Amino acid sequence: MSDVVKITDAGHVRTIQLNRPEKKNALSNELAWKVVEAVEEAAKVDDVWVIAITGTGDAFCAGLDLSPDGQRYHPYTRQSAQLDDISWVGQFLLAIRKRCDKPVVGGINGVAVGAGLGLAMATDVRIVAKSARLMAGYTRIGGSPDAGLTITLPQAMGYERAMRFMMENRTAGGEEAVALGMAGEVVDDDQFAPRLAAYCQELCAWSPITLRLLKRGMVKSLETTDMEQQLRYEVSNIRIAFSSEDAKEARQAFFEKRKPVFAGK
Repeated sequence: MSDVVKITDAGHVRTIQLNRPEKKNALSNELAWKVVEAVEEAAKVDDVWVIAITGTGDAFCAGLDLSPDGQRYHPYTRQSAQLDDISWVGQFLLAIRKRCDKPVVGGINGVAVGAGLGLAMATDVRIVAKSARLMAGYTRIGGSPDAGLTITLPQAMGYERAMRFMMENRTAGGEEAVALGMAGEVVDDDQFAPRLAAYCQELCAWSPITLRLLKRGMVKSLETTDMEQQLRYEVSNIRIAFSSEDAKEARQAFFEKRKPVFAGK
């Protein structure tokens, strides 16, 4: 895989790092598609239970690369639209939410703007560094939100807060991002990397079957307005979960008052 994305494994955790620090990890066509490919590849690997997405250097992702080289691969050029009418800006959300049923943790280590914020908000849960800066930025450049932000920001913040955040071109620091519902935890900069790694490892204490079915149910609930259909979907998932070897191990460990050892089966 190209060095614009770095992949590392630690136990059952795979970390995907955007790796254009000299560009604040701004999204070229190559980097954007490599992130999508990396998520989809991790989704297929049985030994990967949790996925983290973060940036190298002092930025998470500064959005679309607006330099002359980056503009050669603008997602909305006529040529790209002929190949894919959604392009990579939509594939972030589709890859992470629809084509990957494993938990994806966003490690927002620095600035996240535009499509970079879209990538961050597409993740299932987020840890943000205190010095990070999150901004949509579209009103400033005469654009409108993409990368799933019209879906994910109202889900996270509520309709009016999301409207105000984007209309007013606001910037949220780490603590405000948590207050707004954009992230679940803020961490001091010097503790960010170890905390992100530790949190992902903590999630691996649970059965990957449980986590995957949990995510399937949560994602499905956002796609349906039929309550009975959703309740049936939940029952179907828990039946699958309870029939797994991991569930049997969890129940046995509960009665034996010990820590369970899961195998992902």
